[in-house]
Amino acid sequence: MSHTQTLPDMAQIQTLLPHRYPFLLVDKVVSIDYEKRTIIATKNVSINEPFFQGHFPGQPIMPGVLIIEAMAQAGGVLTQLTLGRDAQSKLFYMVKVDKARFTKQVVPGDVLEMHVEIKRVIRNMAVYDCVAKVDGEVVACAEVLCAGTRE
Repeated sequence: MSHTQTLPDMAQIQTLLPHRYPFLLVDKVVSIDYEKRTIIATKNVSINEPFFQGHFPGQPIMPGVLIIEAMAQAGGVLTQLTLGRDAQSKLFYMVKVDKARFTKQVVPGDVLEMHVEIKRVIRNMAVYDCVAKVDGEVVACAEVLCAGTRE
């Protein structure tokens, strides 16, 4: 994919990630900077999310692990675009999460904005610096390591 092409739409995101409902947690790519190796992507958090049935009835809160997963998926989109691959080329798995912090609850109606930077790439692994925001306010951050399957 050329670095001057338009941002991927939902159909293209689905070619870049193997995830599907209810675990596809990237709705839109807002921006990509190939030189800085950064992406901003969003997830519209709806009351219809299946996890809200049990987390928690009467006080729905998006689970922190799913916020981390959403950030990792945004990183996956960035990696796939940077490498010019699609979801069938190579699967990446989250293998480590460091420095995870949750500073504010994410609730129905929020737009979760994932800011992800590729910190470094080592062989078939990538380390991502991730920050999640809602309305410009940081709600979570983590460093995520993902490893790809061997080709």
